[in-house]
Amino acid sequence: MQFNFAAVRAVDSGAWVVGAADGTGLLPAAAKADKAAGGAIGRAMASSKFTGKTGQVLELLAPPGVAASRIIVLGVGKAEEFDAPAAETAAATAVGRLSGSADTRITFELDTPKGAKVKGAALAAHLALGAKLKTYAFNQYRTKDLDELESKLADITILTGEVAAARRTWGRMETVADGVFLARDLVNEPPNVLSPQEFARRAKALSKTGLKVDVLGEAAMKKLGMGALLGVGQGSERESQLVVLRWNGSRRKTAPPVAFVGKGVCFDSGGLSLKPGNSMMGMKGDMGGAAAVVGTMRTLAARKAKVNAVGVIGLVENMPDGAAQRPDDVVKSMSGQTVEVLNTDAEGRLVLADALWYAQTKFQPKLVIDLATLTGAIMVALGAEHAGLFSNDDKLSAALTDAGKAVDEPVWRMPLGKAYDKLIKSKIADMKNIGGSYAGSITAAQFLQRFVEKNTPWAHLDIAGVAWQDGERKPLIPSWSTGWGVRLLDRLVADNYED
Repeated sequence: MQFNFAAVRAVDSGAWVVGAADGTGLLPAAAKADKAAGGAIGRAMASSKFTGKTGQVLELLAPPGVAASRIIVLGVGKAEEFDAPAAETAAATAVGRLSGSADTRITFELDTPKGAKVKGAALAAHLALGAKLKTYAFNQYRTKDLDELESKLADITILTGEVAAARRTWGRMETVADGVFLARDLVNEPPNVLSPQEFARRAKALSKTGLKVDVLGEAAMKKLGMGALLGVGQGSERESQLVVLRWNGSRRKTAPPVAFVGKGVCFDSGGLSLKPGNSMMGMKGDMGGAAAVVGTMRTLAARKAKVNAVGVIGLVENMPDGAAQRPDDVVKSMSGQTVEVLNTDAEGRLVLADALWYAQTKFQPKLVIDLATLTGAIMVALGAEHAGLFSNDDKLSAALTDAGKAVDEPVWRMPLGKAYDKLIKSKIADMKNIGGSYAGSITAAQFLQRFVEKNTPWAHLDIAGVAWQDGERKPLIPSWSTGWGVRLLDRLVADNYED
C-alpha cells in the first residue's frame, strides 16, 4: 500500500473523497466537485437524508466531465466536534466503501470546517492513519475466495497545502500503525501456531529494530523464584517464557525507564478449573496485554523515541494435564509472598505477579504499567468501550486518561482500597487468587498491587473488553483483534516522558 501526500490538484482517477459539514453543507473541495459534476452532488443531497452529520456517506458514480471513477462525500459533523479521531474514522469509512470495488486508488481532498480541532498537516496525517488502520487484514490461513476478501486498493493520496509537514507527521504515525498491526497479528494467530516459544521467537526478531531482547526459559525463572508464573504453565507441554525488551533512546542513558508489563497467556483453557466450551473460544487472545507491550516497544524503537523503556511479558499456556496446578495449591512468588490458588482460571494475575516484580527489581523503573485481559467482570462494568484503569498514582492516571482521549482508546478509573483486601485474605497463605462473587476486577487489581513496590507509580489496565471485538466491526478495526493499547502507550510516552 502506497501512501502519498500531494499539493491540491485535479483528481484524474480512482475515488475522490470530499466532505460536508452538518449545518453548513458542502465544504470548498466538495463544492468544487459538485461544480465539476454539474450539480450532481447537490441534487443527490436534496433527494436524500444526507446533511453532513458525522458518519453519513454519500457516494456517486462520477458523471461525465469528472475524471475520477466515483465521488464519496463524507459527513464530518459539526465543526467543533471534528477532531483527530473523527478524521481517522472518516478516512476509514471512505476506504471501507471501496471494499469489493475495482478501484485501486483513493484521493482525499477533505477540508475542515471553520473551527475544527484538526487541520493542515495534522489533518492530512490523521487521514492517512485512519486509512491505513482500515486496510489491516489477516488472511494468511485462507486458501479460497481471496479475490473477494482482499482489497484492490494500492494507492492512497491525501491532498494538502502542507505537504512537507504532513510527510514528517505521517512518518511518526506510520510507525505507530505498524506497531498496532503487529499486536493485531499476534492476537489473531491461532494457538497451535503461537506458542509461548513462538511468541518469544517473534519478539526476539525485533532485535533488528534496535531493541535489546532477552528470553528467559523455565530453568532461569525457577532460579529467580518465579513460582507464581511457572505454576500456571506447568500443565502445558509447551515451555513458559519471560521476554524482556529494552529500548534506550533517552539522551540520559542512565535515566530510569518506563516499564510496561504484559500478560501473555497464549491459550487459556482455565486449567483444572476448566472453562465451559463457549467461554474457551477466543482464549487465544488472552495474550492481548503482551501483544500491546510488544507492539509499543516496536513503535518506540522504530520512531527512535527519546526515552528509556522496558517491556516485560510473561508467556504461558494454561492447560489441564496430570501435572497441572490444582485448586488448593500454594505457590511462592518471586517477591517471597505466597498465594493460595483456589481457582486455576484466575491465572493471569499469577503471571503478572512475577513479571511485575522482575520488572521493578531488575530495572528500578520510574513507573510501571501492566496490561492484561484479566477479568470478565470489567466487561460487566464497562462493556467494550473503555478499559479499566486502576492506579496508586493520580498523576499517572490523569496522563493515561488524557492519552486515551487523544487516540480514542479511552480508559475509566476504577477504585482501589484497603477494604477490598479482606476479600483476598487466605486462611493458610499470604493471599488467595480469587475474591468471591463481587468486585472481581477490583480484587484482581488489589492482588496485583501487592506486587508493586511502595514508592513506584503503577497503573493496571484491564483490557478484557477492548482487546478483541466479537460483534460489529468498528471503522478503524476491521479484524477480531483490535491492537488496543499500542496507540495509548505511545501517546503517553510522547506527551510525558521523552527528553
